[in-house]
Amino acid sequence: MMLGYLLGRAGIDVVVLEKHADFFRDFRGDTVHPSTLQVMDELGLIDDFLKLPHQRLQKMDGLFGGAKVRIADLSRLDTKYPFIAFMPQWDFLNFLREAGKRFASLKVMMNTEAVDLIRRGDAIAGVRANTPDGPVDIEADLTIACDGRHSTVRERAGLAVEEIGAPMDVLWFRVGRRADETENLFARIEPGKMMVTFDRGDYWQCAYVIAKGQYEAVKARGLQALLDDVVRMAPILRSGIADVKSFDDVKLLTVAINRLSRWTRPGLLCIGDAAHAMSPVGGVGVNLAVQDAVATANLLTDKLQRGCPSEDELDAVRRRRAFPVRMTQAMQVIVQNNIISGALQGGDRPLKVPLVLRLLTAVPWLQGIPARFLAIGVRPEHVQSKAAPAL
Repeated sequence: MMLGYLLGRAGIDVVVLEKHADFFRDFRGDTVHPSTLQVMDELGLIDDFLKLPHQRLQKMDGLFGGAKVRIADLSRLDTKYPFIAFMPQWDFLNFLREAGKRFASLKVMMNTEAVDLIRRGDAIAGVRANTPDGPVDIEADLTIACDGRHSTVRERAGLAVEEIGAPMDVLWFRVGRRADETENLFARIEPGKMMVTFDRGDYWQCAYVIAKGQYEAVKARGLQALLDDVVRMAPILRSGIADVKSFDDVKLLTVAINRLSRWTRPGLLCIGDAAHAMSPVGGVGVNLAVQDAVATANLLTDKLQRGCPSEDELDAVRRRRAFPVRMTQAMQVIVQNNIISGALQGGDRPLKVPLVLRLLTAVPWLQGIPARFLAIGVRPEHVQSKAAPAL
């Protein structure tokens, strides 16, 4: 949707396909980081965007084996928007769609699912899609796959995925929050257990981390055993835990870290999760995808005015974005291997706070380092593509 907005703004004829009737999907990434807020500012959208309901996070605190630690402090950043905005992703997507309606060159087709590719010789020439009125062919000079970690377009193009692996999966659920309930704790880690909570105004968004492949074992223990663990780790959830009535209220996120070595075919480019699935560590996935979109528009807008860029020109996007992706995934793997894996192993021994967390907690100015990595990222992108002259 961000790339559609940027290309429509530049006067490029662009069609965005969304397979559902709306953008309402629960438990999607909804952390909008300062790098994305900066992009919205550069597009002149930030004032209206921040009028949407959201919560703001600056200090990331946690409990590690009962000891309080500080993971990051975004207030130490020299940036215009030194906070993470928590906003439902459907609000973000609807905002971009509404803002893009003023561009005649941007068309958004809902209830339209790309199911195959149109080929012309060795080149990709568009997609075949299912709609409520039947199948349609949508021809295009360039097809861009933004269809997520289980990308149909990527699979049809035969692009091989390099799996990096993750030691955990995540159970997502909501717990009601009373107006007088406040807590700044972000993460809780105990022997064999880990949980993250987000204050979402009238509810708590909860992520209960389990060892990879252990969901059926958790279900076998029963819902009450899970909820008892949750309340023991986070007593503030006690009043609203009854909102979780069955495992239907608990969504399993199968965590994956992977990436493509090749993002292109002639006439085709993959970006976002279709090119590189991220771990939920740091909540950076949405923001990496936005950065991909900005880089794609910066690199290809002028070339698209003349038709489809060559595959080498398309590959400039990978060359620009591969380093930030690899660096971010490497940091996620370090966190997984050195903190999360050890915590999920359990055992009788009390957890010892890792040296890096002890240093971050003891030396406040160091807290700006992980804050910058999470909030701004590696090689942040800025809007350079031009807006078409107003008619």
